[in-house]
Amino acid sequence: MPKIKTHRGAAKRFSFTKSGKIKRGRAYKSHILTKKTTKRTRKLRKTAYIAEEEQSKISKLIPYKR
Repeated sequence: MPKIKTHRGAAKRFSFTKSGKIKRGRAYKSHILTKKTTKRTRKLRKTAYIAEEEQSKISKLIPYKR
């Protein structure tokens, strides 16, 4: 079997935790921040986790990242 190519866009956006969950960044933090409240932008800094329904899809895109 040949190696599976890693999806480079997914590799830059997702990473695995030690327990096997997939971390992701939050959206809506790149521009037009003046109209967003300080509380909202502060909450957008925190990392989030992929839903369990989506984990199999993402892990196929980044097979060697674990």
